Amino acid sequence: MTQFSNFADLCMKIEKISGSLEMTDVFSEFLKEVDEDELAISCYMIMGEIFPAWTGKKLGLGPNFLYAALSKAAGISPDDIQTLLRQTGDVGETTFRAMSADTKSQSTFSSFFAADDESDPASKSRLTIRQVYDRLKEIADASGKGAQSQKIKSLQFLFSESTPEEAKYISRIALEELRIGIGEGIVRDSIAKAFDVPVAQVEFAFMVTNDLGDVAAASKRGGVDALEKQNIQVDRPVKMMLAQVTNSIEAAFEELTEAAVEWKFDGARLQIHKKGDSIRLYSRRLEDVTRSLPDVVKTVSAAVTAEDAVLDGEAVAIDESGNPRPFQDILRRFRRKYDVETTSRDIPIHVNLFDLLYADGKSYIEEPLTERRKKLSQIIKPDAAGISVDALTVTSDPEKAAEIYQAALAAGHEGVMIKNPNSPYSPGKRGKNWLKKKPVMDTLDLVVIGGEWGSGKRKNKIGSYVLACFDNIKNVFLELGRVGTGLSDDLLDSLTDQFSDLIEAEDGVSLKIKPEIVFEIAFEEIQVSPNYPAGYALRFPRLVRVRDDKTIEEIDTIEKIDRMYQGQKE
Repeated sequence: MTQFSNFADLCMKIEKISGSLEMTDVFSEFLKEVDEDELAISCYMIMGEIFPAWTGKKLGLGPNFLYAALSKAAGISPDDIQTLLRQTGDVGETTFRAMSADTKSQSTFSSFFAADDESDPASKSRLTIRQVYDRLKEIADASGKGAQSQKIKSLQFLFSESTPEEAKYISRIALEELRIGIGEGIVRDSIAKAFDVPVAQVEFAFMVTNDLGDVAAASKRGGVDALEKQNIQVDRPVKMMLAQVTNSIEAAFEELTEAAVEWKFDGARLQIHKKGDSIRLYSRRLEDVTRSLPDVVKTVSAAVTAEDAVLDGEAVAIDESGNPRPFQDILRRFRRKYDVETTSRDIPIHVNLFDLLYADGKSYIEEPLTERRKKLSQIIKPDAAGISVDALTVTSDPEKAAEIYQAALAAGHEGVMIKNPNSPYSPGKRGKNWLKKKPVMDTLDLVVIGGEWGSGKRKNKIGSYVLACFDNIKNVFLELGRVGTGLSDDLLDSLTDQFSDLIEAEDGVSLKIKPEIVFEIAFEEIQVSPNYPAGYALRFPRLVRVRDDKTIEEIDTIEKIDRMYQGQKE
């Protein structure tokens, strides 16, 4: 078994490295040495995760649970933990300093702040990677009466049994905030280097399994032969193929001489898995939403003739005339956990299918779009209620595409998708094979990283929110501005409840918030600004909607904002 201290040493070493190639070299060497039983776990943890995305499982540990466990393990008060947090600004460093303090010999809290990375703690590591994982899994699985107490005790045990250096990284992993610069790309390259398999083969295996841990284990076990056997699996959701924005239909046709054009629906992405009589439904975030959509389950059961299938589509909330309802209505359906039947009657759904990934033992993701669509039409009953295959027009005429665009807008939808008719389905990829055209300047999807308590009648409500984009090179969030105007009191109440468990630290009225919730923000203009780390600010930002269907991995990047700013100038 591999000591967790080895993993902590790895993290410390990687944090001091700036180049991705060197990070790849270091992690690949670690993968060669790690115990096989802990190989997959190491791949998850190095990205700050516990479970692969397809499982839908989350640790679900709020900062307050962690602070309570740390307080007990370190023998200091929760208020002292908060003081440390304000000083360090980082939960990992806070944990390190708290666990470095010898509370038996130190009488004043000020001595805690003297701890630094060079300390030589008396405690010695007793934890393996597997033991840390098993304890965190216990936390994720805890439910019912006494679950909160059990979670705190499990985390307290990990802190008590670890060195301060180990505790630093355990706390970051527990809050899914490791952020040492390693993402999927470096893990993919490290697997290829460690087990001498082609990067392209690792990439494809990851696309169809959505599990780098599984891919690492297969690479070590059987090399290329094992990777070639990886395939789409029913009931294991894969990342959905994504679209890139195009400024105009004409520009899209410059990229694609011939294009497949279809409506872009104002709904929520839905991945459908059918295995005999069993049907599972997954959101864009790969959350299992089957229980929230019993009417869709019945619709799919009646309409899909294939025994086994994985389908991609868009669920749209509709009114009594079949017209699209507001986007928030479809999110209400996806989030609903109680009184589901009543909600399904009040907010009916129509499913628009537009792609096929798998059917009856065959993967279709490498087939051209037109072939996938042909097969999709063959396995859906044409007269089925509540579900249909989206109309697709293949044309080389931009004017024809413009007509389809106008028809989509007239029907109340967002615009059109313009696709390469010969393109494969690439799970998780965004590129020029799929382009989207909407009538307004593209909004930005940004993550909330902070906020500020309101005043007056908005006291005890979070009155404004700090927004950030992502820097793929430095692997950090970059503050871009704030949004607070135009929010009703009811919305502020709802948002305050939603963010209450994500508050990591308070300093006066200012809040540090765990990056988890995505806002779609509209704005008038991007401006250069030295006041924010991103180097830009948004003029007149306003909240369009909370993107519960998007993860923080999908927020917009500083690279995109650079391009948008240059486009403005031009």
